[in-house]
Amino acid sequence: MRQLILTASIAAALGIASGCDHSPAPQQAAAAPAPRPAVAEQVVDEHSYAEPDKVRTTDLALDLAIDFGKKQIAGTATYTLEWLDKAATQLVLDTRDLEIQKAEGLGVDGQWRALQFALAGKDKVLGSKLTIDAPDRPAQVRVTYATSPAASGLQWLEPSMTEGKQQPFMFSQSQQIHARSWVPLQDTPRIRFTYSAHVSAPADTMVLMSADNDPAAARDGDYTFEMPQKIPSYLLAIAAGDLVFKKFGDRSGVWAEPAMVDKATAEFADTEKMIDTAEALYGPYRWGRYDLLVLPPSFPYGGMENPRLTFATPTVIVGDKSLVSLIAHELAHSWSGNLVTFATDKDAWLNEGTTTYVQGRITEALYGQDMADMEHVIDRDELKQEYRTLKPELQRLSLKPGTLSDPDDQSSATVYTKGAWFLQFLEKRFGREVFDPWLKGYFDHFAFQSITTAQFRDYLKTQLIDKHPNVVTMQEVDQWLYEPGIPPNAPVVESGKFSTVNAARIAWMGSAKLPDKTITDAWGTQEWVHFLEGMPDTLAQAQLTQLDEAYRFTGTPNGEIAMRWYPLAERSGYAAARPAMGAFLERVGRRKLIMPTYKALVATPDGLAFAKAVFAKARPGYHPITTGSVEAMIAEAKPMERQEVPEALHPVDPAPQPAPTK
Repeated sequence: MRQLILTASIAAALGIASGCDHSPAPQQAAAAPAPRPAVAEQVVDEHSYAEPDKVRTTDLALDLAIDFGKKQIAGTATYTLEWLDKAATQLVLDTRDLEIQKAEGLGVDGQWRALQFALAGKDKVLGSKLTIDAPDRPAQVRVTYATSPAASGLQWLEPSMTEGKQQPFMFSQSQQIHARSWVPLQDTPRIRFTYSAHVSAPADTMVLMSADNDPAAARDGDYTFEMPQKIPSYLLAIAAGDLVFKKFGDRSGVWAEPAMVDKATAEFADTEKMIDTAEALYGPYRWGRYDLLVLPPSFPYGGMENPRLTFATPTVIVGDKSLVSLIAHELAHSWSGNLVTFATDKDAWLNEGTTTYVQGRITEALYGQDMADMEHVIDRDELKQEYRTLKPELQRLSLKPGTLSDPDDQSSATVYTKGAWFLQFLEKRFGREVFDPWLKGYFDHFAFQSITTAQFRDYLKTQLIDKHPNVVTMQEVDQWLYEPGIPPNAPVVESGKFSTVNAARIAWMGSAKLPDKTITDAWGTQEWVHFLEGMPDTLAQAQLTQLDEAYRFTGTPNGEIAMRWYPLAERSGYAAARPAMGAFLERVGRRKLIMPTYKALVATPDGLAFAKAVFAKARPGYHPITTGSVEAMIAEAKPMERQEVPEALHPVDPAPQPAPTK
């Protein structure tokens, strides 16, 4: 009963109706703003210098060489151009920390001629504007360039930072606007282009791209790629290292280091079933192959939906498939994001919210309603927590111009969870028999296009709202799209399995008696996550010791549990967790998993000192995106005094902890 009251109070604070998984009828919903009139939309990408209304790249041809010694990619990028503005005589590209050596245009006689160019000063977020004078408006322009060792979209790993410890590793992360750090581009999702590439690398290195990777390709240091479908720039990807392949089925498999490939193959064995499930719901998979690349643990994200080759973190390989919804998410992007793409970062929910909704449907179909419900509850609990302090302007699905200075600073609660919640609201109101065909039609209608929230809204109105009157009003739609917070008509999901978890937690806190082992032995990652998330901000030392001795949270190899246990331990002054906590922060570079622990650490002078010491050790293995996030958190720290942890538990180099045994 206490948990039900707590849930209701949180829901009320957020304006969410309590109850079962349904929405009230339209006339019961709270008052919302009047629907917005249709107006001519001028699309502006605030995070790109490019001028796609004047000239657009339709195809990109790369000829590159990878140099691990210099930590550099160098070569040429050739753009096939469509000149849209008859008065335009310049090609403007986005760059960041690139050395631009030469620009050339292809004449009508087939000869390349030098073009004048100017590289502007560097903006901290946007990089440097590259302007190429092209008075003859050539059909193709070629740029010769080299990357910086500190390119924000590339990570170079020494052999010691890899699983096999024998060969170096390099991979890209182009989203949001980091592609410009390794290729000069019109780096905006407003335009899409095909691409091809020739890449040379050391002979013992396998190179892969977000293109037509051949599972049987010889490892010879000379590789060619082609991506025949048009993609936005943030889906341009490359990786190189000691990689081998194992198949799941005729059109899917996994690339990984030899020491990791068998574990990954077992964990992701349901990939073909996921593809079949998604196709049954939303139409054919249109990208040919769907392969996975398991990266080192320094990868800053859970996954990246690079077409034909999802980049995945090894932190989801925990041995029981409890975290494979991440693969469902990245696969879902093959429809929502890769096929239908947001036009600017102000509309990021069109990618991530729609994908999170589709992920839930795949999870439900393959792993059951209980699993889908638990993941919905976890996501929404995190949203409720984030929305307590998140600025209202970042709680809107469609952001207003000027809201987001850096697209890496999107609210994940908004673009992922609120976006998915909105689509579930529509599904519950209309029913799946109506909503599913509409969503499939949406993917078909906008296939291989980049669109805005306004275009989504217009399609929703004409193809769903108007065809099924008196179900959902446009006022309700606009409240979801343009207002902060969660509307009061949002459907509420409750998990029966979490009721058992809540009862066990409450009983333990009242009696200090741990739940029966027959109960906890059946728990997976989701139950343990909910068990920990329901704890108060701090616990007594005796409570933490009891939990740790029973469940061995300290040193857990499961990052989802670690990201919740270590902050709780740190806030509570539980010194015993410090060595394993330091080892975890040094080993893992995934931002979602480590930032909560850094946040807890920097809250006290003692913790801040520990965070700085650990970061100094971890930094060489972090991706530049992760490094920037940790640096900012440490720089902005305003620690409060708390009882200090004994000096003996301040390891200069935290020793790796053995994985717990069941």
